[in-house]
Formats: sequence, C-alpha cells, structure tokens
Amino acid sequence: MLDLKRIRENPEAVRAAVAQKHEKADVDRILALDAETRKIQSEIDALRGELNRASEEVKRRKLAKQPVDDLIAANRELGARIKAGEERFRAVEGERDELLRWVPNIPAPGVPISAGAEGNVEVRRWGVPRAFGFQPKAHWDLGAALRLFDDARAAKLSGSHFLLFTGRGARLERALVNFMLDLHTRQHGYTEVAPPYLVNRASMFGTGQLPKLEADMYRLPEDDLFLIPTAEVPVTNIHRDEVLPAGRLPIRYTAYSACFRREAGAYGKDTRGLVRVHQFDKVELVSLAHPDTSYDELESLTRNAEAVLQALGLPYRVMLLGTGDLSFASAKTYDLEAWAPGLNRWLEVSSCSNFEAFQARRANIRFRDADGRVRHVHTLNGSGLALPRVVIALLETYQEADGSVTIPPALRPYLGGEERIAI
Repeated sequence: MLDLKRIRENPEAVRAAVAQKHEKADVDRILALDAETRKIQSEIDALRGELNRASEEVKRRKLAKQPVDDLIAANRELGARIKAGEERFRAVEGERDELLRWVPNIPAPGVPISAGAEGNVEVRRWGVPRAFGFQPKAHWDLGAALRLFDDARAAKLSGSHFLLFTGRGARLERALVNFMLDLHTRQHGYTEVAPPYLVNRASMFGTGQLPKLEADMYRLPEDDLFLIPTAEVPVTNIHRDEVLPAGRLPIRYTAYSACFRREAGAYGKDTRGLVRVHQFDKVELVSLAHPDTSYDELESLTRNAEAVLQALGLPYRVMLLGTGDLSFASAKTYDLEAWAPGLNRWLEVSSCSNFEAFQARRANIRFRDADGRVRHVHTLNGSGLALPRVVIALLETYQEADGSVTIPPALRPYLGGEERIAI
C-alpha cells in the first residue's frame, strides 16, 4: 500500500503507475476524500476545543454559584455535532481506505515503460542451449515414456491441469526441492522455515493478493482461509505487526511449499504438459531488508536464484520486466527464464522482486532505525526455483537419442548416485 503522503506529494507519478500497470484506481477520488477527512478532522478538533472551553466555564460558574443550564444545553449540542462529525469522518475515511487498496505500487526508476511483456528487456544470459544431433522431444513424451508422471490419472483424481508424479518422477521432484533448500541454506545463508499452506485474509492482503487477485485463489469459505499461491504469503507475514531491530536486517528465509492457483484468467493456455497447472511445488526466497540496501539485496537474491540453474547446467536468461508486465505490488522484477529445447521456448522459472515498503505497509512490518525512528522494511522475494518448469527444462535439456535422460552431476547425490533415468 502506498503512503498517503506520497500520493499527495506526487499524484502524477501515482496516476502514471496506475496507467502503466493497467489498473483502474481512482487517484483523484482518493485525494478528494483525503482532503475531506482532513477538513472534517479540523472541524472536529475545533469543536472539541470549543467544548473544552465551555466545560471549563461550567466549572467556573458552578463554583461561583451562577446558572449553567444554558451552557449545559450548548455543550450537549456541541457533543452531538462532534459525534456526527466523527461518524462522517469514519465513513469518508472508510471509502478512502477501500480505494487505497486498489492503488498499485509505483515502478522503480529504470524500469522500462511498456504496454506488456513485449517491452521486457534482456539483462544477461548464462549458458548456451544444447545442440542436438536428433529432434528433441517435448517433456510430455519423455515423461510418458519414462513413466515419470501420469496425466490421465491426475485428471481422474482432480481434473485438468493437476499433476501426478510417479516413481522416479516423484523422486526427481523431491530431489530438486532438497537440492535447492540445501543450496540456499548452506551456501546462501537463508534460514529454512516450513510454513502453513492455509492462511488468513490478513496475510493475503499483506502481500497484495487481496483484493485484486481473489478470483485466482482457492478459498475455504467456512473458515475464510486461502490455499497459498506461493510461500511468499506466509513467509513474508511471519513478522506482520512487528517492530524489528535494525541490526536483524536483512532477514532471509527460504521455504518449500506446494502452491495453489486457480489460473482463472488463463483458460486455454498451455493445455498440455507441465507448463501451467493448478498445484505445483516451489522453493521460495524471502528477504526483509533495510530500505537503504534493498536494491543491492534484490541483486543478491536474484543471483541466489540463478545459482540453482547454473548448478543444474540449465541455460537461462534474465529479463527486467517492463511496467506493463509488472505485478500489482512490485516496484522492480527480474524474471529468470530457462530454455526448454523440446518446446523451443523460454520458460519463466523465477520472478525476483523488490516491493519496497508496499507490502510492509499492508502487513505493518517495521524496524527501529539507529536514530530511534520506526520505519517500514522493504520486502523482497523470488522463486528459488519454481517446479515443475525446472523439471521441463531438465528433462528436455538432458534427454538422449535413446529416450533416456542424463541426471546433472549436482543432483546425483540426491538420487542415490544415479546418473541416468532410463526405461
């Protein structure tokens, strides 16, 4: 959530952000309501001052044995006017705050202005896509032949766009999760947490999923709980409503979780294979950082996510998202896209974002600075990495002409030393 002071002082930047992110927040109405709340508050303060003076006059008259009936009647009228003013203030404030929930974060300086994903800018690449001496297969053919997952039975259990990893496929998925968690905790210094998969409305609001994305979420109406779309939600909210000492920053967490997304606006896209599903596994990276160093932290977090792809030997590119492809809450985002030779396309496997104070304001996560001031932290997160798209890239990159798949060396210790997946 944006600071009202920031909206007052720089409304043009906020209007531009709303337009660039294709949102519909009414900045002018928010400013008008904000001005009205301040006007009403001023009127209430003046009435309270008048009431205080009149009350003192009542005391004086009583001590002097003078009549006070006229003043008491006037005080009752002042009290009624104050109560009416407070009710009007709450109504106007409520409308203003509801509209504020729909205002997106402002893109950071240097984020390219774009209408959509076509304006994203490639920052760097790592690795060279493999040259094959045969026609590489798509992952769905490899997975079916190697019996790594079973689409038909997954659909029988839950419907379309759900996964059932089987045998070595399930083991491969687990190995990747363990490998990534070990890398981030042992080499990158993150603290591992195991969060709940159901969270309350306050948690979803804190990270910006609500109210905008409620239609994309799975909700249990009886308890008003949501299945998490990403571990970002519970992990970022660990310190909700807390004031942290500055010396603890940055706080870095990593977590494995299943992720649940209705993908309500994506029907008809990627209907085959593992690209777009309603439930998937992911290892998440979350950082709570000092505002002065949060963009250095973004670069570090992004490099930590890249390290997974490098260790697995998967070619990838880093894309700086333009404003038209930037999420509601993000100020700056890098996408990591791994090359999938069977699909002949880049697949997003991570988004690494700095939300500045946007999420921290919604979740009330603060720290006490060295000079004693209480300020909001900056929150960051990134996938480190998201499955099963990593599985897609791995299977399609390491496939052999005989239909087997070579296991990258970094992953072999997690698979009992196996070097190949074969029929």
